[in-house]
Amino acid sequence: MLEQLRFWPFSWAQKQETHPAFALNHGWFKDIDQNQPLEHYNFVVFDTELTGLSRKDEIVSIGAVHVRDLRIVAGETFHSFVRPHKITKATESTFLHRITPEQLALAPSLKEILPKFLEFCGPSLLVGHYVSLDVGFINQAAKKIFGSTISNPCLDTMRMAQIYTETCWEKHLEQFNLQISFNLADLSTDYGLPAFSQHDALQDSLQTAYLFIYLAKKLKDHGLITLKDLFDAGRSWKRVF
Repeated sequence: MLEQLRFWPFSWAQKQETHPAFALNHGWFKDIDQNQPLEHYNFVVFDTELTGLSRKDEIVSIGAVHVRDLRIVAGETFHSFVRPHKITKATESTFLHRITPEQLALAPSLKEILPKFLEFCGPSLLVGHYVSLDVGFINQAAKKIFGSTISNPCLDTMRMAQIYTETCWEKHLEQFNLQISFNLADLSTDYGLPAFSQHDALQDSLQTAYLFIYLAKKLKDHGLITLKDLFDAGRSWKRVF
């Protein structure tokens, strides 16, 4: 499910063209200059809420926010609950993301939401925390519903945090912490970023957006300036702790 996204923090999804929304999506990313600084690109930072983590589980919420010039664009957000094929009674996952079966029963289907999400994203690159999970579920559903997958290049803030941590260690800019957590909330606390409610797709998107902007600026200070710099760093990164 996630093989097409194995290289992080930057990667490409598979390309097929069957639905107009997906055809337009694929057209945006046929030729991208990776040698521009990150400020040059538009990003959509997004998150999904799921019924679980198995292949049989489904998306129940999508949230997203635009980032331009490494700034969150106020008012340009996307959020929707998503009606899964099977609506069950409250489960452990339901309690986690606080979405009730009644809310899901009234929500639009993913067949309705995905084209709208692609329209919201436009030619933007995608950003997420452990983004392969979210894109993997989106592509699994999109291929089943539309016979296609999304093509947006992706950046992973978890991988960016790992690169930043290793860079600091190599330059002895901070004391080694062998218990470091790359959980979104923990990283945000460690870096002194604003705190948002957890396990809510839009709130997690805003949390990730702040983390992305913070890390992008910190990595720029360490010489990782262009999209290609991050791509190369993501491919060569090796976990040493």
